[in-house]
Amino acid sequence: MRNIIILGITLIILTSCGNDEKPKVIYPENEEIQTTELKKDSTLIEIADIPIHIDSTKYLIHPIGEYRMYGSRGKVYFGSSSYSSGSFSITNYNRYEITGNLHNLKFQQIDSENLTSLTTKNIRIKSITFLRDLFDNTKKQILIYRVLDKDTNRDNELDDNDVETLYISNIDGSEFEKLTSEFHELIDWKEIGIKNRIYFRSIEDTNKNGEFDKDDKIHYQYVDFNSDKRLVTEYKPI
Repeated sequence: MRNIIILGITLIILTSCGNDEKPKVIYPENEEIQTTELKKDSTLIEIADIPIHIDSTKYLIHPIGEYRMYGSRGKVYFGSSSYSSGSFSITNYNRYEITGNLHNLKFQQIDSENLTSLTTKNIRIKSITFLRDLFDNTKKQILIYRVLDKDTNRDNELDDNDVETLYISNIDGSEFEKLTSEFHELIDWKEIGIKNRIYFRSIEDTNKNGEFDKDDKIHYQYVDFNSDKRLVTEYKPI
């Protein structure tokens, strides 16, 4: 009987903990949410991956991320904050896409030793994609980023529990700017080469309950690269 009571109490505690989820957005009353400056973790060190060269471009891309350091009996080990421990790689590169959990990028022209940073802001970059079809059609060299740029749930961390956004830049990292609206969660995006466009969907928390659900509004948008101006245009397919 005593064991049954203990089991029942444990199940109640676990159920209550599972339902106690923070909303993805906690809205400020009179000011925009600022990206929280994370406290430095002594177990983390900054590390750069081997640079990546996207063919047909004149730039190297240096991914910057973190490594976790831990020790045992005087020995020091390293483990990526993005991938499994024991590997020094912080990125994967496949078919013009770089993925990882990156803090920044540095760009280097292939005939120079100078490196320039993408940003000075505290962000997390989930992926970087080179628009290959656009380059083949127009010779424009554009990068698209999935980014966490604000601590939207105010838990003092930038992670997958915050709102994901969409950014764009030139191949050298210049003109790095946001495409999604503030507090809109990116759903997905895709390059449509036949139109020289990227299309993307985002969801707006229209009832301001801090969550993205069936009661909220989905926005359908595109950027047309046939124009020199990078304008986000909303369209209504339904």
